[in-house]
Amino acid sequence: MSGLPPCPACGSTYTYEDRDQFVCPECAHEWPQVAAAEENDARVIKDANGNPLTDGDTVAVIKDLKVKGSSSVVKVGTKVKNIRLVDGDHDIDCKIDGIGAMKLKSQFVKKA
Repeated sequence: MSGLPPCPACGSTYTYEDRDQFVCPECAHEWPQVAAAEENDARVIKDANGNPLTDGDTVAVIKDLKVKGSSSVVKVGTKVKNIRLVDGDHDIDCKIDGIGAMKLKSQFVKKA
């Protein structure tokens, strides 16, 4: 795998670099490399205190959270290890001991 992004126009994986642009040989679409780098850096997820989060971080819950569809509650101070950041409203995907797989909002956690 070359590590180059697929073509945004046709989805082809046969892109190549030409100076400061990427080029798709199948549809002849050209786009700047800078835009691809900014697209990856644009998504910065922050905790309740404003600290940036990354995949694999350990966080602590800052508020009692009811588990939807269950009578259990995630208590304040519960530490969650090895988080994974995802797109969407609930931007943290994790496993919590005693509860299982969950999605959390970053505004209800702080970096531990």
